[in-house]
Amino acid sequence: MTASSTAPALPFDPIAKAAQTWAERIGPNGAMAAVTNVMRVQQILQAAVDEALKPHGLTFARYEALVLLSFSRRGSLPMRMMGERLQLHPTSITNIVDRLEADGLARRLPHPSDRRTTLVELTDAGRDRLTAATGAVTGADFGLRGLDDAEVTELSTLLTKVRQAAGDFA
Repeated sequence: MTASSTAPALPFDPIAKAAQTWAERIGPNGAMAAVTNVMRVQQILQAAVDEALKPHGLTFARYEALVLLSFSRRGSLPMRMMGERLQLHPTSITNIVDRLEADGLARRLPHPSDRRTTLVELTDAGRDRLTAATGAVTGADFGLRGLDDAEVTELSTLLTKVRQAAGDFA
């Protein structure tokens, strides 16, 4: 068993079997097999990342927020911008920042020139937690086992094409 499954490995690939049955009963199976593989891999990656982040008291959403804050040039970002960059609804960003703030990992600050804007800043404790959590997720290769560097780059390129075609970005 692996961290990403709760049952022993099957003696066959169930997605390949489903694709074969799809081809026999419905027709071309390429898109169905690809999407089913992506969905299963998402589960595997989520489990691996969750396992790596759990000892650090973080979810992937909160980890992403800490990373984003650490990338900011001024050390803080408006909450609105965080939502845009993380592609999350304002309510979700509020909940993430609430949790980070409750854990002492980030703090809200008033914007110096716009009273309508709230900034979020990474605390020293947040920076320390981020460093430790980053070591954990990179040590687990973010769950991308079985691929070499070139394949990871190719995978990212292909998935980026799908995201762009879906309108994720211009």
